[in-house]
Formats: sequence, structure tokens, C-alpha cells
Amino acid sequence: MPADAVEAVDLVKVFRSRKNQVRALDGLSLSVPEGTVLGLLGPNGAGKTTAVRALATLLPFDSGQATVLGHDVRREPDAVRRSIGLSGQYSAVDDNLSGRENLWLFGRLYGLPSALSKQRAEELLELFDLADAADRPAKTFSGGMKRRLDLAGALVASPRVLFLDEPTTGLDPRSRIDLWGVIRDRVRSGTTLLLTTQYLEEADELADRIAVIDHGHLIAEGSSDELKGTVGGTRIEVVVHDDTHVDEARRLLGALAVGDTTADTRSRRVAAPVEGGSQVLVTAIRQLDAAGIAIDDIALRRPTLDDVFLSLTGHAAAGEAETGVEVNR
Repeated sequence: MPADAVEAVDLVKVFRSRKNQVRALDGLSLSVPEGTVLGLLGPNGAGKTTAVRALATLLPFDSGQATVLGHDVRREPDAVRRSIGLSGQYSAVDDNLSGRENLWLFGRLYGLPSALSKQRAEELLELFDLADAADRPAKTFSGGMKRRLDLAGALVASPRVLFLDEPTTGLDPRSRIDLWGVIRDRVRSGTTLLLTTQYLEEADELADRIAVIDHGHLIAEGSSDELKGTVGGTRIEVVVHDDTHVDEARRLLGALAVGDTTADTRSRRVAAPVEGGSQVLVTAIRQLDAAGIAIDDIALRRPTLDDVFLSLTGHAAAGEAETGVEVNR
């Protein structure tokens, strides 16, 4: 069993203002064994970004304990910073510098000698398919190119631990898949990764284990298959045409279900664990039709991480970047 590269125990962080206070982390505990990937999932405002910033020494927490590679985050912040790479939701790239100059600067900020910073810049420009644009100002880069450059910057010092906060947000599917390949290569080389993501398929593809947090504390953890197993086996999933029919569809499917049904008014989606294969699907269609409930889609399928997320949090995962105060994510 590998040692934990990252460990957090009972982390608490409260943001206070004149009008109110928000408990962004509420006794959060999690661990990431060396050489593995932990995917951190949660609804908007769950505390994901707050957790990453706290573990990366960018945000002091109010109570609890955290270590990175055995270094206490509070007492040894410099040692932690020398051990990690961080790529946040918002690019740290300087638009007025070229790609090559940005990576050289990242290396210098991480404390690398100038010559080594230059060497790492060249290697990473090739790795991230940015060599042809290396001498252009970053402000001329596309959004996907900037995300790749930002991630390259987090890898300049070859960190043993990497924090990636929604690294592929805004990328087209092809660019996202390319970045997945780079991330897998880093993990194969021994890098430990804590990844927050809004894409459930990304966690499914990359994470050895997945932690789901809500309101600042852990509500579920396990491998993708383990979490899917908590939802049940085969499921009927229905998307009703009118959101006013969600509750009635849930009632009808509940009578056929072998477990709890879930419903999300926003997506007009109702899901129910069932037994009986195609026959129960036919029955469901007949009953929905008899009740006058129009449907846009109906399917019989195995559970996904989205089902897990819906079951645990009460709604589907966000399809866009989180909103609100950044530090409360």
C-alpha cells in the first residue's frame, strides 16, 4: 500500500463578511496515495477549489491538518510549494510574453536555474504541441492553447504532486482527450494527482478513486465502479417533455423500481433502478403514455457517474464552470 502523498484531516474554512458567513470547508478529510489520481467532484459551491487552494498553501484554513509528501501545509509551506505543481481554473499565463518566455518564467519562479528553465520550456513546448507558436505572444493563443501552456507551466519543475483545478474547462473534445493523454503520462511516471473536474467522464477516465464533496465535507468516496455499484444495476432513464410531469413520472416509475428513484426538474430527467430487462421498459412506456406524459427520451442502461452524482447531491452535475465567489467552490 503506497503512502499518502496528500492528506487532509477535518479541514475547516469559513469565509466571513458583514452580512453573512459561508462554511466552505466543513471538516473535509481526504487522502491521495502516491502515484495515484483522486478525482474531486461536487456541485457548485461544494468547496472543491477552496480545498485545492488550501492544500496548495494559497489559502489558510481555520482548523484541521494537512500534509503534502509529509510536509505540514501550515508549518512548512515553502517545502510544500517546492513539491507541487498547480494549474487553476484561470490561466496564470502572461499575455504579453511568448509561450517560451512564459515557461522560462515559470521555471525561474519555481527556483530552477535559468539554463534548466530554458531546457524544460523547450521540452514542454514540444510535449504540448506548442513549438510552432513558441515565440508568439500568449495573447494571440486560442483558449485551448492557453490552457495547454498553463498546464505546461505547472509541470516545469517536474513536481511529485500535481493539483489540477478543472484543467480542461472550455476545451474542445479533441483538445481535452489530448490533455488526458499528457496527464496519464505524468501519472505513469509517478506523479500524484488531485483533480477537480466538472466533466464526469473525465473523472471516469483518469481517476483511480473519486471523492464526492458537498457543503464542504466528504459524502462518498470509492473507485468509479464502487460508486456506480451504490446506485444499483440496470436503470430506466426518462426525459419528460414537460417539467411539470417530472413528479408524476417519478411516481409511475417508482412503482416499477427495485430501489429509490431520482428526479431532476431542471433536466426533466427521472431514473429508476429496475429488474426485468426490456419487458419492464415496455411496461414503463405504456404507463407513461396512458398517463398522458409525453417523453423526449427513454432508455434502459447501466448506471454512470452522473447517476451517482444525482443520487448523492440531488441534481445532475453542472455542465458549465461553477459560478459565484471563486474561493467558495
